[in-house]
Amino acid sequence: MDTWAWIVIAVVAAAIVVAVLALWGRRTRRRSRLRDRFGPEYDRAVSDSGRKRAERRLAEVDDEHAELEITPLSESARERYIEEWRRVEAHFVDEPYEAARSAERILQRALGERGYPTGRGAEHRTAHLAVDHPDVVERYRHGQAMLDAVRGPEGTENLRKAMLDFRAVFEEIVEPEPSLA
Repeated sequence: MDTWAWIVIAVVAAAIVVAVLALWGRRTRRRSRLRDRFGPEYDRAVSDSGRKRAERRLAEVDDEHAELEITPLSESARERYIEEWRRVEAHFVDEPYEAARSAERILQRALGERGYPTGRGAEHRTAHLAVDHPDVVERYRHGQAMLDAVRGPEGTENLRKAMLDFRAVFEEIVEPEPSLA
């Protein structure tokens, strides 16, 4: 082979190496961005469905989320939800199951009023909640699991746990946005 053939082979090989490194870097940046954006939800999604499938789903949620208009609650809506929450908590002693279900419904309405999607099921809603509130999304999921696990003598304890989890999420959802002063 002559010198030009070796030069062409070297250039093609270098281009392939650069392309592979660029692709690897892009995947690494995407993975890092999704992990930062979704927090613990990223790890849960990967363990549930594998890295490739989870990253594809989370990227879709992230893209869809970017098109939503998430807004803080108005002060009057915030006060209305807080008052409704207080009534539900006071009702817990007499009707723990109904109170916990009502707490879940309050959260769903508050999320909807803020602009989060409400129509495609709990998992879809939870994924969108994870985008903006990765620190409490697991509490939301746990509260729903506790509410669904109401059986036998541990039922009231599960309802109590659900209320505590829902309260943590509620406080995060209804708190006023920090001022940018």
